[in-house]
Amino acid sequence: MTERKEIQHRLAQVATQANPVTEKVINLLHQQNLKGVISAEQVALLSTEFQLTPVQLALACLPIAACFALVPVSNFYVGAVAIGESGAFYFGANQEFAGVGMQQTVHAEQSAVMHAWLAGEKALSDMVVNYTPCGHCRQFMNELNTAEKLHIHLPHAQHNPLHGYLPDAFGPKDLDIHHVLFDPQDHALQGGNDALERAAVEAANQAYAPYSQAYSGVALMVEGEIITGRYAENAAFNPSFLPLQSALNFYRLQGYVGRRIERVVLAEKRAVLSHQAMAEDLARSYLALPLERLEL
Repeated sequence: MTERKEIQHRLAQVATQANPVTEKVINLLHQQNLKGVISAEQVALLSTEFQLTPVQLALACLPIAACFALVPVSNFYVGAVAIGESGAFYFGANQEFAGVGMQQTVHAEQSAVMHAWLAGEKALSDMVVNYTPCGHCRQFMNELNTAEKLHIHLPHAQHNPLHGYLPDAFGPKDLDIHHVLFDPQDHALQGGNDALERAAVEAANQAYAPYSQAYSGVALMVEGEIITGRYAENAAFNPSFLPLQSALNFYRLQGYVGRRIERVVLAEKRAVLSHQAMAEDLARSYLALPLERLEL
């Protein structure tokens, strides 16, 4: 079964639960070609129709978000919904890649956060997830420009502040970083000989890497369309999110799954770190493609 058909199969299974809310949301996703976003306007309409708060609606969407998971290792499905300050919902799901190191795994909360960031959301107000966030994800969300007021919602516990899950947190302010994740980034990077290379450079230009300055971005050519991803660093280093995962996550959650990826370009500034080796490994193993690299 292809990955797209597998997502469709899971959505069909969720639809059999005869829940009118999930049925309506699944129909909406099909109309959007499996794009895992619910606009602020749609959220407002659905909330009114079913007499739910946005958080209650997002909780109802968790089984749907989990359908986007890719779990060849764990077979454990985690779904997340990031609620933007705009009111829009951004789905996220855990993703595992066979044949590469466990460190290449995408966590559901990371997936939803990065989906929202690449979609142009300026800040997040809430994270809704079907299982308690692990320490890795708590630390990752602590990098957000709304970390101090971000609320976490679980099926069994709602309206809890992130720092209730991460007391006495270590974060960017401890390293004197005040321009943080979701704040605009512009590193004045230029270059590229074709549209795909230039897109990768622009992604690197918007990357968040205040600790290493290893600004990097990835661009995918998908049947003539370009999808990009950016590096997002973390004060604790290990929860940092790699640029190829960022691009593949956006590809998956924006309804492109099943469309052929033809090229992969990594653009990165020369720095103390490089994402070349890990990106090459994943591109070869998961996409069966060589990685093209552009050093800035």
